[in-house]
Amino acid sequence: MNEKSQHTKRIIDETKKAFHLKANLINILYILAGNTIYGLAIVMFILPNKLITGGTTGLALFFHHQWNVPMSIFITVFNVSMFLLGALFLGKRFALTTIVSTFYYPFIFSVMQNLDFLKNMTDDALLSVIFSGIMIGVGIGIVIKAGASTGGMDIPPLILNKKFGLSVSVVLYALDFVILLLQMLFANKEQVLYGILLVVIYTVVLDKVLFIGKSQLQVKIISEEYEKINHMVIHELDRGSTLIHANTGYCRNESLVVLTVITNRELPKLNEKVLEIDPQAFMIIHKVNEVKGRGFTTQKEYRNDEASVN
Repeated sequence: MNEKSQHTKRIIDETKKAFHLKANLINILYILAGNTIYGLAIVMFILPNKLITGGTTGLALFFHHQWNVPMSIFITVFNVSMFLLGALFLGKRFALTTIVSTFYYPFIFSVMQNLDFLKNMTDDALLSVIFSGIMIGVGIGIVIKAGASTGGMDIPPLILNKKFGLSVSVVLYALDFVILLLQMLFANKEQVLYGILLVVIYTVVLDKVLFIGKSQLQVKIISEEYEKINHMVIHELDRGSTLIHANTGYCRNESLVVLTVITNRELPKLNEKVLEIDPQAFMIIHKVNEVKGRGFTTQKEYRNDEASVN
């Protein structure tokens, strides 16, 4: 390898390192933000209105009411214990993605508990359930999207999944349900119902957050002018396409269907261009939860100054 090639390789390696460092820093900021939002939900809505919830916080509420154990101390001890357990059974890589949440959440929670202006936002229990559910779902979703875990009660389901093949979501729901039942020792029936509603809300919000920015539109275009439409998709929309062999159901005519994946904003333009080419074109449009590959999660590649076809 000559000197010029070595210099080029060195620049590429340094660029990659800088990119990974920047990406890691951004992920850490997301993890901190997600845990902060989670903590705010507990301090602003859960504790002042004496609501109950699942997860580590729900367990901390149980120990606080039964034996007067300070919540911040219980959360710290429990998170560290689960962190060590996760590192033992799930490996060092898991530990590295969880370490920030394990130590930051108890810290920020204890800080926010001492800020009086965060308390007593509302005395309405239903409003508190709705807003805390939204905030908890958003907070956990941000952490998971950053490739990390909130730690604590998230870890046992992962261990059971690895050891016995049990469903993570099923075990998580079961643990949340058991924690809610434990809190029935000091909570009334209405609080239990609010607790169930809270878990449902943050679960739904979490699912929505995880798919933000990932959902796209898959479009199938059936037309005799498939060549022109295919050319338009590639060169005017700058999107990849796939040609699928098909037979019409009534006349049994052979044809090619143009399949492409676009963003929501590109749909009006695609619709307009297709109708300009063939007003009789038949389009099937539906949303897909996630798209991976060239042009979406990896950089586009071009060949001979033309957009490559997926």
